[in-house]
Order: sequence, then C-alpha cells, then structure tokens
Amino acid sequence: MPTKHLDMIHQPKFWKTFLIFLFPLIITNILQNLSGTINTIYVGQMLGVDAIAAISVFFPILFAMMAFVIGLSTGATVLVGQAWGAQDINKVRQIVGSTLFMTLIGGTVIAFLGVIFAKNILALLGIDPDIMHLSLPYVQWMLAGSPFLFIYIIYTSILRGVGDSTTPLIASGLTIVVGLIITPVLIKGLFGFPALGIIGPAIATTCGFISVLIFLYTYLKRKNHPLRLSGELIKNIRYQHEISGLILKLGIPTGVQMVTNSVAALVIVGLINKYGSNATAAYGAVNQVLNYIQFPALSISIAASIFAAQAIGAGKSDSLSKVTRISLWMNIIITGSLITLAYLFSKYLMAMFITDPAVIELGQQLLFLVLWSILLFGASAIFASIMRSSGTVLMPMLINIFAIVLIEVPAAYYFSSIWGLKGIWYAYALT
Repeated sequence: MPTKHLDMIHQPKFWKTFLIFLFPLIITNILQNLSGTINTIYVGQMLGVDAIAAISVFFPILFAMMAFVIGLSTGATVLVGQAWGAQDINKVRQIVGSTLFMTLIGGTVIAFLGVIFAKNILALLGIDPDIMHLSLPYVQWMLAGSPFLFIYIIYTSILRGVGDSTTPLIASGLTIVVGLIITPVLIKGLFGFPALGIIGPAIATTCGFISVLIFLYTYLKRKNHPLRLSGELIKNIRYQHEISGLILKLGIPTGVQMVTNSVAALVIVGLINKYGSNATAAYGAVNQVLNYIQFPALSISIAASIFAAQAIGAGKSDSLSKVTRISLWMNIIITGSLITLAYLFSKYLMAMFITDPAVIELGQQLLFLVLWSILLFGASAIFASIMRSSGTVLMPMLINIFAIVLIEVPAAYYFSSIWGLKGIWYAYALT
C-alpha cells in the first residue's frame, strides 16, 4: 500500500526505497528503447545504411504523434498517485477509465491521419528522395500500429503511479522477446514467411505491443490487481467531464511541451537531412545511444514525481524537498556513470548500428559533443516532475518552450552556418 512508501520517505534510508522502485523503472525504459534498437540493429546489419536513414526519420514523427498520449499519461499519473496516496481506489479507477477512453479515441484519430498524410510529412522533412521508397511504407505501418503503443504507455504509466514498477518491467521484457524472434523472420522471410524487408520491423513492433496488452490483461487478472480490467474499471471507460478536465489541465501543458520539442526535432531533422543520408544515419545512431542515457535520467524524474504525488495525496507535502534531494543525487551518480561509459566506448556503440567506417566516425564525433549535457537535462527533468506532481504545470512548459524556440532552433541554424553539421549538435548541448 502507498502508506508504506510514504512512511519510508521520513526514514534516513529512504534512498533505498527510492532505488528499489527506480531500478525496475530504469530497466523498463531501457527495454522499451531496446525494442526500437533491435529494429535499428537488424535493419542496419541486414538492409544497409539507406534503410537506417529511412527509419531514423520516423523518430521525431512518432514523438510528435505521441505528444497527446504523453500529456495524458503525465496528468493521469499525477492524479492516480495522489488518489493512491489518499487510498481512494474508486477514484483511481475513475481516472484510469477516463484516461483509457481518451487514449482510444485520440490514438485512433492520430493513427488514421498519420497514415494518410505520411508522405506529406516526409516531404516537409526534406527527406532524401533516394530513400523515400523505404521511409514511406515503414512510417505508415508504424503509425497504423501506434494505438497499441499508446494504450501500452498509458497503462504502464498508471501502474507505476500506484507503486508497481515490476509489472511494466515484465511487459517490456516480453516486447524484447517478441522483437528478437519476429523481426529477422519478417525482414528476410525465414521459416516460410514472406520477406517483408523494411516493413518487417514495423509489423514486428506492433505484434510485440499486442502481445504485451494480452499479457497485461491475463497477468493483472491472475494477481487480482486493483487495476485489472474488471467490471468496475470497464464501466469507468467513458467520458467523465470533471476527471477528464483535471487530466487535461495537468496533461495539456506537457503535451504542448512535447509538441514544441517534436516540431523542433522535425526542424532539426530537416536541417540534418540537407547533409545527406550519411548524416541522417549518424543522427539515428547517436539518438539511440543518447536515449539509453536519457531514459535512466527520465526514470529518476518519473520516480520522483510518483513519490511526490503520493506524498501530496497523503497530506505529507513536507517530504517533497527530501524526494528532490535524493533524486538529484541519483541523477549525478547513475546518469554521470552512464555518460562516462558512453565516452569510453563510443566507437563500439556506434558500430552496433552502423557498418560504414566513415559514418561510425561521424557519429562518434557528434556523440562527444552532446553526452555531457544529459546530466543537466536529467536535473531539469527532476525539478519539472516535482513541480507537476504538485499541480504546477505551466512554468515548466514555458521554460522548456523558451529553451527550444529561442535557443535550440535559432542556434542550430546559426551554428550550422559556421561549423556545418557539428553546429547542430552544439545547439543541442547549449539548450
């Protein structure tokens, strides 16, 4: 129950409780990213650099399409954490039902429109015409399966909001197993299956999320989990004006922030694409490495927001400073260690995704420019998460938009005119 966690906040060794909750969360986020990494590795090794460039363009597109669901999950997790801290299980189910309803409707609309306008989006990005025939089908298939991803994100976020970081870990492990088995089979057409080429990883990804949702249904039901898909929860999967309004009030600023980040990422990708497919491929590989360092930092901020929300729900807001302090130390130790390892083994990390020596060297150079800045990114994410857990959502959004719109994008254009491709990464680090 949440009271156990809240009592631990006041004890000298609260950091142990934080770490016990954090560890599965970090592994979960790493495994979630590993699913995409497996696709990237298989595509790079089996289909070549052009294919890597083709799928790399999808990252900012997915980010933009997911802005609304990330906003919903943020708002829902804060409210669920507070309700769980107050031990109001009926309120928790109402929040979950309302969130799932909005996810189902919004996710379907986003997927439908995304498939229809995928070619227009790629054209706006200034994608190299030589890889359009590869990017378009991959992007369309990924977007078609995105509603399953959205529901998965929402449900696992809510589970963490009630203090369960283990079930999402098991679910993420399942996506890896499915991806490892199905992706190469569909790319090359093994065991009698047709060779699907570039769309194979996209279909395998969707199969993975469908498998996870089936697992969550059966596993939570068997455990008699409070958030299992029971009759009480199903009857709450509908529009509920008051709760939906609260979720949107907390979630929309985060969604706007995500949209801003996504639009900026699309602009940056368009700028990178001008340097050719090698630059785009290097961008994709560098992003994969950065994700593995960013996700632990984000995991720390998520854990901080959950403990903070539960503390507020239980009427113990005086614990927020302790949660913040422990979170910042975790960021310095864990994120700092990963940054150091990435500097030491940068060449091998790039070689996991790319076979061309020239592109490996380019990716390594770009990685060196931005790795250190992830430590500052982690600290800012922690402060913003603590603020959101208490209902303060406008100021973190404004700070982020200011950094993106008035620093990153203008600096990327200006620095690239001076230092070329490296200038874009200087701008990222500056931001």
